[in-house]
Parts: sequence; C-alpha cells; structure tokens
Amino acid sequence: MIAAVGCADLPADTMELVESELRAALERCVAGAAVLVRAGAGLPVVIGKAVREAGRKLVVLLPAQGTVPAVLPERDRAAARELVLLAEHVRLLPFDPADRNACVSADERLIEGCRHVVAVWDGSPSSGRDATAHLVAFARTRGIPVQIVWPDGAGTSAAPEPYHGRTGGPFPSRE
Repeated sequence: MIAAVGCADLPADTMELVESELRAALERCVAGAAVLVRAGAGLPVVIGKAVREAGRKLVVLLPAQGTVPAVLPERDRAAARELVLLAEHVRLLPFDPADRNACVSADERLIEGCRHVVAVWDGSPSSGRDATAHLVAFARTRGIPVQIVWPDGAGTSAAPEPYHGRTGGPFPSRE
C-alpha cells in the first residue's frame, strides 16, 4: 500500500501541475500497490483522480464515530463523496475531522500501515496549517521510502482558488 499526503492549500495552477506529475510518480512505485488517501477537499481529490488514471486502486480513509462515518466539515463533504465514488475500498478510522491534531494522527496511522509514501511537498518546514514536513519525517524515521512530488512552476498559497480539474466539477478548497 502507498500512502499519499501533501499540502492541501495549493493554488489551482499548481493542482493541475501536481495531478500530471502524480500519475508519473505512481508509475514509478511498486506495481499493483493500492494508494491510500485521507478524505478531504483539494489535494486528496487530485490524488484520487491521478491514482485512478494511473490504473491503481484507491483506498479512502474516512473519519468515524464508532462504527459509522463521522460528519465531515462542510468544505470536505463534496470531495469525500467524489473520493468514495473513485475508491475501490473505504476504511473507517476513529478521529475528529475538525481537529487538526486528530487529522495529523490519522495521517500517521495511515503512513504506519504503508510500505511507501508519495508526498506532494515543496520542502518547507511544518506550519500551523500544513503538516507535510512532519509526515515526511515521520515516514523516514520508520524506514518507509518517501517519493516527493513538487513540479517545476508549482507554488503555495494562503488563499487557494478552487480547483476544477481537467474534467470540470467544483471542489471546495480547504481554508
């Protein structure tokens, strides 16, 4: 299994660059391995589309309250629906999707169960909003190989525009 993580708040032009490079990165990963992503708006949808276009199976991690899916923050609901439709499998994991620390812990559990990590990351240190640097370090300290995806021309943004993808359809941006 391959875990996919990364900066969620990326501008639309960067999302487009990332989607293309992700497909190429996935082709370099272990053949046949499924890709696991935590449901959310923005980058997780881009990852989901790239995974399916690369011919890989997608596994989506949803937050749970006990044995049922938890209510997601409004900004993530449409994206989660789309990811569930793209997914081969859906896993439930108890955590509060509105709590940043709970989300980071869920990502750590996601990484611990995988053999490889693909990280969409510009190499910057962790911030109060983005924990990608932490997750990359977390994987590396456990001996899990990490492949960084950061295309030429990519940039970050504190106020990203919604990304509509090549096939259209609005996806709410994370804020």
